[in-house]
Amino acid sequence: VCVCNATYCDTLDPLVLPATGSYVKYESSKAGKRLERSEGRFQRRLCAPDVVLTLDTSQRFQRVKGFGGSITDAAAINILSLPERAQDHLLRSYFSEEGLEYNLIRLPMASCDFSLHAYTYDDIPYDYELTHFSLRDEDTKLKASGGREQGASAMSKRPLSLYASPWTSPTWLKTSESYVGKGTLKGQAGDKYHKTWANYFVRFLDEYAKHNVTFWAVTAENEPTAGLINNYPFQCLGFTAEQQRDFIARDLGPALANSSHRHVQLIILDDNRLHLPHWARVVLEDEEAARYVHGIGIHWYLDFIGPIQDTVLPTHELFPDYFILATEACIGAHFWERDVILGCWERGNQYSHSILTNLNHFVAGWTDWNLALDLEGGPNWVKNYVDSPIIVDSSEGIFYKQPMFYHMGHFSKFIPEGSQRVGLVASRESKKTALEYTAFLRPDGAVVVVVLNR
Repeated sequence: VCVCNATYCDTLDPLVLPATGSYVKYESSKAGKRLERSEGRFQRRLCAPDVVLTLDTSQRFQRVKGFGGSITDAAAINILSLPERAQDHLLRSYFSEEGLEYNLIRLPMASCDFSLHAYTYDDIPYDYELTHFSLRDEDTKLKASGGREQGASAMSKRPLSLYASPWTSPTWLKTSESYVGKGTLKGQAGDKYHKTWANYFVRFLDEYAKHNVTFWAVTAENEPTAGLINNYPFQCLGFTAEQQRDFIARDLGPALANSSHRHVQLIILDDNRLHLPHWARVVLEDEEAARYVHGIGIHWYLDFIGPIQDTVLPTHELFPDYFILATEACIGAHFWERDVILGCWERGNQYSHSILTNLNHFVAGWTDWNLALDLEGGPNWVKNYVDSPIIVDSSEGIFYKQPMFYHMGHFSKFIPEGSQRVGLVASRESKKTALEYTAFLRPDGAVVVVVLNR
């Protein structure tokens, strides 16, 4: 790990493109290299005994939306627990030119498991007019005007795209009357329960706009299948694909379209990819729903039972006009995984492997989960502790940048929004090393090749 405090933090130099005929290489290694920069010139003659990667920029694939992470209540609490100069170093590490240059931020709409308690923006029962709707201290003091989002914005050279995801509606709109456990919206699409929930999205966007925070997109629901599971342990709201289709067609789509936020894009699924292509077919083969939808969000937690070529690939082939975005990933969520392991190189490898696999199958970007957690992997009100690329030790006023952090940077720093994937093929699969790789043409005309040697 690399240790940062109020007076010191490792930085990267802003990117300078190489001269014609030369290249710049950035290398990270288990042995301790962290985005180490070197330069070289292209050779006219090739004598590579092992494996040759051939670039074909005439082959064009998907364009990139970007890379980033999530500002949960827990992430904001951890960032704000540091001395002010250390907070600044942490945000610069992620968002500035001397850092990873993240351009995506995901924000939970009210609470999630990475909160200190469960809450929504209107916990006054049967308030169908949402007259009591208001942001909480978690938003105004931690996430919005607490400067986390605006601090990130101020130090970022690239335009930031924020997107928001709700975990649960107010309990009085739910069949379970509870934040947790199995439960869906009461009634059916088009009724007052669904209309109120759709209007809640608009009110959320309204209230954040008052803090000068605007959103690129919203997801229709975080992990809609979680709310279909008995005794689900934290905030959720169940939707089948059919229920999500009808809610978008009759309630959420029109509510956004008729508001001042009609430019805000709508992302469906936002759940594990094994629900594809079924989920996309149900929603997007319905003309009424499809006209309001822009993209499909995927989580990585069950990737081992939903191979990408059986899920994401056919979805892209069926619906090439909708972007696919990886919206959540973290390590430590499975019961067999330790929560936090400081300095674990293999966890960085897992991030890179996932990002490469996704990018090579038409996914437009990749969003990490919490930007920062404590040494335990929290706070989390149901103790669902996990790992994070940055771990904060507030008692010492320091934070650790983990291998996952640098692995993220190999993508986020070099593949800006608008880059387009191009052809890259290996002469032969080497027996000694299983390389994973991808290539992108940047808007400025430079080509980026990322290679992982596990």
